Amino acid sequence: MSRDRTIFLVDGQSFYASIEKAARPDLENKPVAVGDPERRSGIVLAACPIAKARGVTTAERVGQSLAKCPDLVVIRPRMQTYIAVSLLITEIFESITDQVEPYSIDEQFLDVTGSMALFGTPEEIARRVQTQIKLSTGVLSRVGIGPTKILAKTATDNFAKKRPDGIFKLNYDNIATDLWPLPVHQMFMVANRMTRHFLRMGLNTIGDIARLELGEFKRRMRKEMGKQSDIQAEYYWQIARGIDPSPVVSGIRGAIKSVSHGKALKTGVYRKLEDIELVLLELVIEVCRRARRLGYQGRVVSIGAVESDGEKASSFSRQTTLDQPTSLTHEVFRAAQKLLVTHWQGVPVNRLFVDLSQLSSDDIIQLTMFDDRDIAYRKERVIDQIKDRFGSEAILRASSLKSSGVARERAGQIGGHYK
Repeated sequence: MSRDRTIFLVDGQSFYASIEKAARPDLENKPVAVGDPERRSGIVLAACPIAKARGVTTAERVGQSLAKCPDLVVIRPRMQTYIAVSLLITEIFESITDQVEPYSIDEQFLDVTGSMALFGTPEEIARRVQTQIKLSTGVLSRVGIGPTKILAKTATDNFAKKRPDGIFKLNYDNIATDLWPLPVHQMFMVANRMTRHFLRMGLNTIGDIARLELGEFKRRMRKEMGKQSDIQAEYYWQIARGIDPSPVVSGIRGAIKSVSHGKALKTGVYRKLEDIELVLLELVIEVCRRARRLGYQGRVVSIGAVESDGEKASSFSRQTTLDQPTSLTHEVFRAAQKLLVTHWQGVPVNRLFVDLSQLSSDDIIQLTMFDDRDIAYRKERVIDQIKDRFGSEAILRASSLKSSGVARERAGQIGGHYK
């Protein structure tokens, strides 16, 4: 069945940087990177092709990029804008097929099998997609085409990105000639550690894995990685051969299993328990607010922290089970605070997170003899409505106005980056 499908993986080229250059025509011929220009220790989130040609790479420090490219224009990220553009691109795809699956903010799968009768060959549809994205957003895009999602993704990453037209088809007719000669580290989902395993096994190329019988590959994997490696062996063997029966599924799949929030903190600043507790409270507030918005309450509260004294770093993660499920801030914070006080070693905290899991619907609320939980829920939902309408800063606890508070900063961010 998969041989009859035609699937695209469409990727936006230098997505964040391309959006910024489209908004600023004066930057068309200049090297541009997206990052925080006021923090040389911050990382580069994206770099345009001109910047990349001068040695700038994604995820390196802004200061390193400026050392390589002194005339680099560093632009503060605008995450809300990038999300809006991504959603606009989704609408373009949905004008061609109803089978559109977001893979990341700048990558989406499309099943265009049923669209070819209306829009032509896969290549014609790919060019149509590229043109509409360019005209609507200013972003160049690359399209990998294949009979499976794995082959479409591989076609984009390893071939389409290197072609002038940004289009490449990878199927069972050319997989042996085009994909299999590639070094094994270029295989999908193979990182440095797995690469070392494969090289020790004498498997230097993707084809070295694909040409083995599955039983022989499992035998080699067991010898290298132990008896528990059979599932991994079958997974990588199928990737090498382009086997992937999974369909393109519209929207975001999977039920939510937990609600969490985390925050990276300024190094060496959060040394006092009261300051760490304040950040913990602010994270709990957001976790509970999101859980209520999704219609969930949870019974397991988890916290974690990364600690460092400047020389050595350590971390801990602990959880506790509540008597009844909840998404009330004071109940979750009481449990989280107890975990922090019990397990924090007095070392400065650089990162903190809170997680609420073992979720259930909040349609039914367990009442207690001494607390009116129904009134508490109604109060918090009124606060949620005010924040949803006027912004997260509309109502803040007085403690968040302290210098150690991060709620105001988080209100202006999405995913840890500026909106």
